[in-house]
Amino acid sequence: MLSQKALLLGAARRPELRRLVTGNPATRRVVDRFVPGETLEDALAAVRRLTGEGIAVTLDHLGEGVTDRAEATRSRDAYLALLEGLAPLGLGRAAEVSVKLSAFGQALPGGGTDLALELVRPVAEAATAIGTTVTLDMEESTTVDSTLAVLAELRRDHPGTGAVLQAALHRTEEDAAALAVPGSRVRLVKGAYDEPPSVAFQGRHEVDAAYARCLGVLVRGAGYPMVGSHDPRLIAIARRLAGQTGRTPDSWEVQMLYGIRPGEQRRLTDAGVCVRAYVPYGADWYGYFMRRLAERPANLRFFLRSLVTTS
Repeated sequence: MLSQKALLLGAARRPELRRLVTGNPATRRVVDRFVPGETLEDALAAVRRLTGEGIAVTLDHLGEGVTDRAEATRSRDAYLALLEGLAPLGLGRAAEVSVKLSAFGQALPGGGTDLALELVRPVAEAATAIGTTVTLDMEESTTVDSTLAVLAELRRDHPGTGAVLQAALHRTEEDAAALAVPGSRVRLVKGAYDEPPSVAFQGRHEVDAAYARCLGVLVRGAGYPMVGSHDPRLIAIARRLAGQTGRTPDSWEVQMLYGIRPGEQRRLTDAGVCVRAYVPYGADWYGYFMRRLAERPANLRFFLRSLVTTS
């Protein structure tokens, strides 16, 4: 029997369900919890509010799995417009951007990796020009090698380019060791994709244990760990490891999704922990939204209750 996570992630790929969900006015009101809006102005308003509270941000212009070069080019242009909008705010690395290479043509036949690198390079250049940086989001396990290859190329000229690793994958502890080097920025997440047992741990406890192991590698290493988790136990482990290894507050950070545990984000910030909120925006919010529902039963219950009370 398929798990709830597998069903929801499968739904994210079904056009008829996309039309049903995105066409429901009640859905939009629920999505607002996770996505501040569809426009650049909406995103910048969220940036001003969060940074005013002392919370850093990483911005994601939503879109993935593009099917032609024109779409990929539009993704590049959206990020260039985003960075142009961030420039007058003078936030530096308090406002960085996250990109999915599948939105830059990574999966296109006949050289998708080269195309993604070609299109993301000017985004990295624009980020550097305003004193910030780019993090490459990680997607399905089949894209890991391609994404890490693009990372290596970008870091030649932009050494602060960040990577994301998914603790659920069997390979990640080894990847974490390879990336735990001076100047390297790595966001560690559990993993939001439905992967087979041949490449990923399946049980929650197995994934949590893998996360703790990978976290230990990154915190004890020479890079800049970014703890992508809402789990209080894992954040407590990160804080304990940071203390044991003598890390200063500016040498690591916790990252949480926009709209998830905002009170805890403020509490950690008040306690002296560097917190960064992952802020997605744009019209193509469906796939992102379905992954948020798949990650936590509480998110799905919130969604279903909202549909009932607003219908």
